[in-house]
Amino acid sequence: MPGPYKSGLRCRGEACLARGRRPPRLSILQFMQSTVLFRPVGQHEYDLIEAAGFRRFPPRLPEQPFFYPVTNEEYASQIARDWNTKDEASGYVGYVLRFSVRSEFLRKFQIRTVGSTMHQEYWIPAAELEQFNSELDGQIESIACFRRSY
Repeated sequence: MPGPYKSGLRCRGEACLARGRRPPRLSILQFMQSTVLFRPVGQHEYDLIEAAGFRRFPPRLPEQPFFYPVTNEEYASQIARDWNTKDEASGYVGYVLRFSVRSEFLRKFQIRTVGSTMHQEYWIPAAELEQFNSELDGQIESIACFRRSY
């Protein structure tokens, strides 16, 4: 890509400075290999993830057109604690899962704010969940569990 460098070549770091040139400005996102995300799940989904060796999320049901990973632990905990523990279909249990996804894959999706600024999530189409699973970087880990209080 032509730029302010001789012969259109870009130089890097100290080599640029030694030649009296400035290194190109890069966004911190260009250096990040993966993005940490969170997902609140009920007992049934947790069991399916466990059965997959904590390496994949299960396919979405026909009435679930999107997969919704969230961007922060606080939001995931709020859903697990305040929603899953009151939901019979969740087994009255809410888990908070943490996992990493290759950042390059996520760049094609917009972060959506669905409440306050804390309530940020990705909307991954169900048809792309298999690709999402292949972009996981490492295992899915359970970091919190909330149970129904009587």
